[in-house]
Amino acid sequence: MTEATIWWLLAGGAVVAELLTGTFFLLMIGTAMAAGALAAHAGADVVVQLLVAAVIGGGNVVAWYFVKKHRKATRVKGSNAASNLDIGETVMIDGWNPDGTASVRYRGSSWSVIRRSGEPADIGAHRVVEVVGTRLLVEKLS
Repeated sequence: MTEATIWWLLAGGAVVAELLTGTFFLLMIGTAMAAGALAAHAGADVVVQLLVAAVIGGGNVVAWYFVKKHRKATRVKGSNAASNLDIGETVMIDGWNPDGTASVRYRGSSWSVIRRSGEPADIGAHRVVEVVGTRLLVEKLS
């Protein structure tokens, strides 16, 4: 078995492991192993193949780190309607407790509700705007 074949098998194994685990860094390591295979096809000796794989793999990881670092921050998961299907739902509030919370029946269970800062303690229909821990943050519907 040639050195290039070993590199390709390792690269394929890294890609399969990435698909099974969802670890993106294994994909970068797989590309580094593919670079080692290309170096083997070019006739480089084992030390050069290892150096090429190490430089490409390290470069991939560092490049991805900077891409992630400079990416715009996404909204908090609790307030992101795409990841939390409770956002935008309506709940009925019959009364507020003295501590600023209320209890509502929602999705078949009892939930603790808090209102946005500055919102009056009105009863009636409210819209869920965020999930804060196990509490629903709501605002009054107009």
